Amino acid sequence: MRDRLNNRAGFDRVLMAVAATFLTVSATSAWAQADPARNGAAELAIDAAIPRPEPANVPPPTVSDFKLDSAAPASEAARTDGPKAAEKAPEAKPSNVVAAPATDINSADTPKKDAATATPAPAPAAATPAAEPVKAASNIPAADQPVADRLRDLLGSKSARYFDRKAERTAIEKFYTARDFAPLWTQGGALTPTGKGVVARLKDAASDGLNSADYPVPDFAAASNPDALAEADLKLTASMMDYARQAQSGRMHYSQVSGDIQYPEHPVDPSEVLANVTTAKDASAALDSYNPPQKLYRALKAKLAELRGQGDGPAIEIPDGPTLKFTPARGKQQPAVTVEDPRVPQLRAKLGIAENADDAHYDEKVAGAVRKFQEGAELKATGVLDERTVKAINSPKRDKQIDTVIVNMERWRWLPRDLGAASIGDAYVILNVPDYTLKVMQNGAQVWTTKVVTGKPGVHATPLLTETMKFITVNPTWNVPPSIIYNEYLPALQQDPTVLERMGLKLDRARDGSIHISQPPGEANALGRIRFNFPNKFLVYQHDTPDKNLFAKEERAFSHGCMRVQNPDQYASVLLNITMPNDHYTPEKIRSMYGHSEIDLKFPTPIPVNITYQTAFVDDGGKLQFRKDVYGRDATMVALLKTGRNKDLENVVAHSQPSYSRPTGNLPAGVSFASDNTGYSSGPSFFERLFGGPPAPPPAPIGRPQQRRLFTR
Repeated sequence: MRDRLNNRAGFDRVLMAVAATFLTVSATSAWAQADPARNGAAELAIDAAIPRPEPANVPPPTVSDFKLDSAAPASEAARTDGPKAAEKAPEAKPSNVVAAPATDINSADTPKKDAATATPAPAPAAATPAAEPVKAASNIPAADQPVADRLRDLLGSKSARYFDRKAERTAIEKFYTARDFAPLWTQGGALTPTGKGVVARLKDAASDGLNSADYPVPDFAAASNPDALAEADLKLTASMMDYARQAQSGRMHYSQVSGDIQYPEHPVDPSEVLANVTTAKDASAALDSYNPPQKLYRALKAKLAELRGQGDGPAIEIPDGPTLKFTPARGKQQPAVTVEDPRVPQLRAKLGIAENADDAHYDEKVAGAVRKFQEGAELKATGVLDERTVKAINSPKRDKQIDTVIVNMERWRWLPRDLGAASIGDAYVILNVPDYTLKVMQNGAQVWTTKVVTGKPGVHATPLLTETMKFITVNPTWNVPPSIIYNEYLPALQQDPTVLERMGLKLDRARDGSIHISQPPGEANALGRIRFNFPNKFLVYQHDTPDKNLFAKEERAFSHGCMRVQNPDQYASVLLNITMPNDHYTPEKIRSMYGHSEIDLKFPTPIPVNITYQTAFVDDGGKLQFRKDVYGRDATMVALLKTGRNKDLENVVAHSQPSYSRPTGNLPAGVSFASDNTGYSSGPSFFERLFGGPPAPPPAPIGRPQQRRLFTR
């Protein structure tokens, strides 16, 4: 009986729930019909945005579905979960709701919905396909995306066609990849201000002594599709990189010119170039910064513009136009005929005519300047500005002075960007071989200068280099260079076995057969009283000399490669006061050390020494000076630049160095050795004897070692 009552009560509760649901649905339907405005699309869209539980697709309830009161908690739990399930159900799209008939809302099966509420385990929903991963939004404008896609393809398969240097190719590929292959120089198919700045700098390359033809600029105006724009972008990147590299390090490696040149390498970093130029406010100035920063280089650049008749600023190019001719007067009846043309002021500036600079008349003065130019350019000297003359004027003139300035600008690219030592006021020594002068510079100003004697042309040419002077030797021993021993002294010994003894030189022969000749300190020493040491592979240095008469000559190329200084005591005091200002060295203090024992004065901070070859330079008065090409370096470089168009002049050329390990023949009888009767000695190498270094372990000391004092500060 109790069971029946319980079942009855449960059934009554179900019926009440069904009735309540029916009433709710009916009221909703009536309200919707009473308010026809809600059938509009806007209201239906709002209703659709409100999440509603989907009707469960289950059969009507049966008696077996009704449980005793003990199942009520489970039913409550099902109702509690019901809203959560509704929240998880996908929301209906407004468009779908608007398109559906209004009667669909009221056609829901009430028993089905009620059963879904009462059922503790609803039927599993249909599986939905897995969503694809969302792609990150691209920052590239839609107009540039096709170009970026094409750049991705070109760099992935054909980058070697545009960039033949591996390091540059790798950096460029990485740079474009980081930008998602967005073009560097264009936006929406047009050049950006950065792109225009790069193009302007490349077109003006001639003003820095470079050749604009080496840095071709693609025609972006003709690039009308993504393929052409992508290719133009890579070509401009390649030209920009070539310019930066050659502006900084030179169009030719110094080893192409001679084997006796050695400067520190300072190649550009391709990644730095890309980042610097593309982010700079002024891309043209950023690209120009790879040219040498030195004042003397900038002065040469200005003089090059003057020689070309350009003045300051970019190169002047005369546009094409009609032929211009000046007709002189013929008596009083026929006055002179001058034509007016807007190109004439540019022509005046190009040809260096300062008078009436803005006058557009092609007068007698302009015609005369054109005639003079035609003579120098090997054209018919008519004074008529025709198409051929315009083309010749726009091409760089290849006269000797311009060539000389250009190769000197090229040599400045080999030198270090920082010539001096920052910790001592950017102090440095710079020696100009063709000018036979040495200067000490500090804080951008000349501190001291003197005359020098340099090496003779040929095998004894003074090498060009940058090294650091580490110490000064007072009362030096002259360790005769191997080249002099084998090329001069050994042949002299064949003629006179006593010649070295009479010259005050000592001869030793090592166990490997090599010869060492030296001269002890003293007034007659070939190095004089002071030697200035900057260790280098060419075994050259600067020193005093007993032959003071050579400094009176205009051309002073007389040595075997080392540099003789006219006033060494003053030079020593200047250098010591830069590195050790608290010690107050004077020339008198230096001379007080003269004697017969070597004294080394070491620098706490080494001073850079730059040996240069400047046949063209601007003096302190602003005048362009030229010097004789004593070693023929200019001629070699001009020939390479003119004829080496199809060669990679940036490649390093290996040069063999002479070896002097053994004498070329037996020494004649009667030669006197400084060592014992065996004729052999052992000890440091020539480099170690000259510049110091770890001594070679001798089997036994031979002869009395030279007394030596060491001063360090």
